[in-house]
Amino acid sequence: MCAFPTFRILVVDDLSDNLFLLQTVLEAEGYEVDTADNGSLALAKVESSPPDLILMDVMMPDMNGYEVTQRIRQNPRIPFIPILLVTAHEETNDIQGLALGANDFIRKPIEFDKLLARIEAFLQFRQNAHSP
Repeated sequence: MCAFPTFRILVVDDLSDNLFLLQTVLEAEGYEVDTADNGSLALAKVESSPPDLILMDVMMPDMNGYEVTQRIRQNPRIPFIPILLVTAHEETNDIQGLALGANDFIRKPIEFDKLLARIEAFLQFRQNAHSP
């Protein structure tokens, strides 16, 4: 993993154990990680300082991952950010999530090798898309 440039990832999950685990794994790979434990906080953080990628749980109280994704995509002031939705449910409506603007789904239990490969691919694509 190349440490330059440092990419910022926002991890959104209502369970503190999941936030801690994902933050620990991602920081060990050299990513800068910010966390939010609900959809409203995630939106506020994205608006004030857009991350390079968002890793967001689908099932959260108050505002679920689909709603947060839709609000991010509908806000013209927020630049394009890859959004990976994390779900424990096999019957999750992938089509709905993709239609609302999610870029991919990660299934729980998370296979960290797959997760890291997907994150790296999205960040590489984003970096190449913004290169002159």
